[in-house]
Amino acid sequence: MDPINGMLYGLSVAVTPVNLVAALVGALLGTAIGVLPGLGPVAGAALVLPVTYTMPPVTGLIALAGIFYGAMYGGSTTSILVNIPGETASVMTCIDGYEMTKRGRAGAALAVVAIGSFVAGTLSVIGVMLFSPVLSNIALSFGSADFFALTTVGLIVLSRVTGGSFARAMFSTVFGLLMATVGMEGTTGVRRFDFDMLELSQGIEIVPVAVGLFGISEMFFVVEDIVTGPKPLVVKLRELFPTREEWARSLPAWVRGTILGFSMGLLPGPMNVLSTFASYRVEKAVSKRREEFGHGAIEGVAGPEAANNAAATAQFVPLLVLGLPFSAMLALLLAALMIKGIQPGPLLIVQHPEIFWGVMASMYVGNVMLLVLNLPLVGLWASLLRVPLQILLPCIVLYAMIGAYSVRNSEFDLYVLVLFGIIGYVMRKLDFDLAPMILAVVLGPMIEKYMRQSLFLARGDLGVFLSTPISRAIWGVGVLVILIAGLRGLRAGAPAPVAAED
Repeated sequence: MDPINGMLYGLSVAVTPVNLVAALVGALLGTAIGVLPGLGPVAGAALVLPVTYTMPPVTGLIALAGIFYGAMYGGSTTSILVNIPGETASVMTCIDGYEMTKRGRAGAALAVVAIGSFVAGTLSVIGVMLFSPVLSNIALSFGSADFFALTTVGLIVLSRVTGGSFARAMFSTVFGLLMATVGMEGTTGVRRFDFDMLELSQGIEIVPVAVGLFGISEMFFVVEDIVTGPKPLVVKLRELFPTREEWARSLPAWVRGTILGFSMGLLPGPMNVLSTFASYRVEKAVSKRREEFGHGAIEGVAGPEAANNAAATAQFVPLLVLGLPFSAMLALLLAALMIKGIQPGPLLIVQHPEIFWGVMASMYVGNVMLLVLNLPLVGLWASLLRVPLQILLPCIVLYAMIGAYSVRNSEFDLYVLVLFGIIGYVMRKLDFDLAPMILAVVLGPMIEKYMRQSLFLARGDLGVFLSTPISRAIWGVGVLVILIAGLRGLRAGAPAPVAAED
């Protein structure tokens, strides 16, 4: 079945009443899950998974997929309004989204996110349908040495995603890498830095770290502002939608974010998270208004959110075409199929075309639903800032605690949440950037895994890291980026020429 006929067949499956209801309920539930700080799509889908056992395979998968991409949109809401990432992929939205809120442009930021998610989701679904076989082969061509080069160079380059001092960025990065080494090592099973504590032997979960660093620390700042007197800013509903300039600046950011997110979504790992870091870096690099980044640049919201949605959609390619789940959420989707006796892989399109094409078409239908339903609700989300802080703050902290606890049902994660809230508050007071720390916590285990796999296969030969054309190209790009950054730093630090006196 060619892509055009497959798309039409998928739409015929997706628009049946039961599948439309499944997509609607999944998208709305996913949005609500994304709005709740820390809960995230994995925990939400895990709670819904038993309900899908009684559904037909395609209907259950459509509902779970709706939770996935719905949470991608919903997670940006609290990032913009109260500087708390509803889920990890919304961390970068906090940087400029919350600054727009403080300037009274929360409604514009939410509208840009809603429309950008629709644009990215639509283009990505078309890309998945047209290029699934080719793109899956590209992902398969990477070996362990290639992935080690990609993750390591990516960490170095993206650790300076928000600019600032190189030394401070490296300190945050190293601190995050240290956190990533806590727990059981994946290859040998050796326990490290756990102090004989069972909770630490399981590693440090990313959700309480992210919510603590960005959310709880922000609560400390808000409380500090309440004590010192300033009043919270209120969104003006007459400024709800973007201006003509904001539309013009958002459109190219959506396109760049979609292309970048879709490309990265085909690779293993939490690429919907990492693509937001990469997109923010790209937007800052190409912008003519770099000084606005970190102070409410609309591109800093539009690009990462488009990348987030595009990467989430692209991750269905390796799941359905190869049977390889590249994230915990996709592993739940794989489990839902396996329970029904369906094995994802190259033969899925032939043996179960209704599942492949139906799920892909439902993602387009679901994105239309999110756009139609969420744009009218932008004012409702923006009006949250009208709630008195004495009521809003305890609710936010409660939701953050529920989200941190629900990931592993561990009381220990609540202590991690509070601890990293304090760490985030102190580091922000000292003008440290927190984004590199989150990036290092996410990438650290992957870097170590790929390094160990490469050395094991090469019997300890360090030359394995430069043994393939892909790895050499990636290392070359990394060196080039570092040299360019160094030259820019030298040029910026050079003394201005002294004008000759007459």
